[in-house]
Amino acid sequence: MTEQQAKKRIEELSREIEEHNYRYYVQSKPVISDFEFDKLLEELIRLEKEFPQFLSLQSPSQRVGGQITKEFETVVHKYPMMSLGNTYSEQEVNEFDERIRKAIGNDFEYVCELKFDGVAIGLTYTKGKLLRAVTRGDGVRGDDVTVNVKTIRSIPLQLKPGNYPDEFEIRGEIILNKKEFERINQERVEIGEEPFANPRNTASGTLKMQDSTEVAKRKLDCYLYALYGENFHFKTHYDGLETARKWGFKISEHVKCCKNTKEVFDYINYWETARHQLPYEIDGVVIKINRIDQQEELGYTAKSPRWAIAYKYKAQSAATILNTVTYQVGRTGAITPVANLEPVLLAGTKVKRASLYNADQIEKLGLHIGDTVFVEKGGEIIPKITGVDLSKRPARSIPVQYITHCPECNTRLIRSEDGAVHYCPNEDGCPPQILGKMIHFTSRKAMNIEGLGSETIELFFRNGLLHNAADIYDLKEEQIAKLERMGKKSADNLMAAIEESKKVPFERVLYALGIRYVGDTVAKKIARYFKNIDAVAAASAEALQQAPEVGEKIAQSVYRYFRNKHHLRIIERLKKAGLQFKADEAMHRSGNQLQGKTIVATGTLKNYKRDEIKEVIERHGGRASGSVSSKTSFVLAGEEPGESKISKAKELGIAILSEAEFEALLNN
Repeated sequence: MTEQQAKKRIEELSREIEEHNYRYYVQSKPVISDFEFDKLLEELIRLEKEFPQFLSLQSPSQRVGGQITKEFETVVHKYPMMSLGNTYSEQEVNEFDERIRKAIGNDFEYVCELKFDGVAIGLTYTKGKLLRAVTRGDGVRGDDVTVNVKTIRSIPLQLKPGNYPDEFEIRGEIILNKKEFERINQERVEIGEEPFANPRNTASGTLKMQDSTEVAKRKLDCYLYALYGENFHFKTHYDGLETARKWGFKISEHVKCCKNTKEVFDYINYWETARHQLPYEIDGVVIKINRIDQQEELGYTAKSPRWAIAYKYKAQSAATILNTVTYQVGRTGAITPVANLEPVLLAGTKVKRASLYNADQIEKLGLHIGDTVFVEKGGEIIPKITGVDLSKRPARSIPVQYITHCPECNTRLIRSEDGAVHYCPNEDGCPPQILGKMIHFTSRKAMNIEGLGSETIELFFRNGLLHNAADIYDLKEEQIAKLERMGKKSADNLMAAIEESKKVPFERVLYALGIRYVGDTVAKKIARYFKNIDAVAAASAEALQQAPEVGEKIAQSVYRYFRNKHHLRIIERLKKAGLQFKADEAMHRSGNQLQGKTIVATGTLKNYKRDEIKEVIERHGGRASGSVSSKTSFVLAGEEPGESKISKAKELGIAILSEAEFEALLNN
């Protein structure tokens, strides 16, 4: 392929992929399968690697992440990011309406919008390309989170053709939908972490993560609702939103023009119930004056626009009886207390159970069995108990005492280092933990043994065929075939899948072991850093912390895991079975030219993406850092390097190398 052909194909693929992103994430009308989309993206990434001179900052390939941000730059908002005044009653909305009429008369209309429960963001576009994304911060200045925002596929990196100003800002809300929130929490529980409380806090924390690859995995979404700038060609807020929709922005389909407060209240009352059917959380309705000239006439207070107000819904709450408290044991031994309630209708669903999180929460609430409790479903997906009606407490009721022993194996519980969670330490003898570890071991992101799901593992466990992961590789076809629901064909398929799993790379095998706090990303970092299982097993807790993203808590957990003789015996059996316990040769160090050096890469490099240059540095013995300090050995500067990093390097007298000089150093 010639350069000209590659350039043309890259442009075609970029347009096609962004159009499919728009159809899928904005219009919710995909026209190709995920497999076909992935193939297009793979072709684009391959061509950009072969012809890096044609890689654009607006390329769809930039959405997968890879850049590391140690510190987020503070940016002053061109237009202050004000908050809205809140109201909780019809009377306050009527008072707002009266103030508007006194100021501008009766000739106006409202626009009503859903109030998304997320994180406010300001997106600046120049000549149709995304320049910068900034959080609200204190309203005057916020954090530049552009690298992370680029991973959000509903935010256009390049606008569709349109009559937009050379520069403008559009504001909206970054959210996490309910389904994705539940998936993230399920993964956290699997590795022994406490689940997040609600989607909004999760979205906020995700937006400030340092690794944009991890942000991309969280699948954030964004709805836009306000335009700021000059030379716009629309006269009403509603027309502005419809124009922005044509440019490629994701605008809510539930925006509505209302002629009077009756129509406003109809909208508010409808969504108070209907909001529970939405795939995301809202906490109210925003009411705005529609005409732009009337907005300007009404103006602003020091903190809020006078032409808009937010009607906030009260958190849904219901009173019911606490019947019992039961305790669930997770794969890592973490104990989760659950309140079993008299069924009650809440937010459109019948609630029978509520999370109690941990012992501290039970103590804080002062719960007694038989209490009348208040259950709430606000920003949380899982209902929670918020209080107790002491006036209805039964005589001689029994206080809830947190259990001291495992409900499954009767082992005395221990409390985690931070005191938040209780654990059953009998990880190799507690039935739910044994089953959970084997189910995790065979899961898709781990060994991916098709046909060996939770029900089959439980069947084998009950029949004495499986007691730990190593037993999987000792299974015999005749043992499987004679079991209920199996047979010869199922046995043949399962044996083939078990054999195929021996090809799974080391990083996934390490994840499959089910070490507490070690998710798939951390397993990958450890595998790439230590290269083989023996090095990981021999490492001290201090040495483990040298691996990227491994803090003290993870290091201590990994260290303890490999001090357990039972675990070591299982690993030896897995080695003999033929599993991969060494990293691929490609991960091995290529030399020691950068031994002991700390390097900061900045700007766009011709021959490397951000995650690739980090790996190259590490393979040659160096350490990649995201910020310049006195410990920095040199700065690798590509095109359009960060000004702050270059200035800091010059101030400290640190060498600045071009890409050619860096490669010469590697080849020396």
